[in-house]
Amino acid sequence: MISITTKSPYALSALIELYRRGDATPVPIAELARRRGIPVQFLEQLFATLRRAGILRSQRGVKGGYSFARPATEVSVLEIVELLDGPVGQGASGVFADAAAAARTVLVDVTVASAAEQEQRAPMYHI
Repeated sequence: MISITTKSPYALSALIELYRRGDATPVPIAELARRRGIPVQFLEQLFATLRRAGILRSQRGVKGGYSFARPATEVSVLEIVELLDGPVGQGASGVFADAAAAARTVLVDVTVASAAEQEQRAPMYHI
C-alpha cells in the first residue's frame, strides 16, 4: 500500500538542512538533529541507511559529520521514501494502485534541492 512513516519526512528535513549548509565541510549529525528537532539516535539510524545506499558519506573525527555523496539535485524524495519506508504502492490494487502511482509520480519529480528551495519560499508564521 502507501505507507510513509515519520522516517521519510525526518530524513528529508535533515537532508534539506544539510543541503543548505553547502558542500564546504561535513556537518555533525547532532547539529542537523538539533536544528530540525529530530532525536539524534533516530537520525543516526536514518543516515546510516542513506550512507549505505550511497546518498550520503560520513567522515569520522573532530571535523567529522555527513555530506552528500551525490548531488542533492539527483536525489529524489521517492528514493528516500523507498529506502526508508519500502516501495510505494507495493501490493496495492485498484484505486489504491492508482493512488500509489500518482504518489510515485509526484515524489520522483521532487529532489532534495528542489524541496529545499520550496521550503525556503514557503511563508513562515510565528505565534
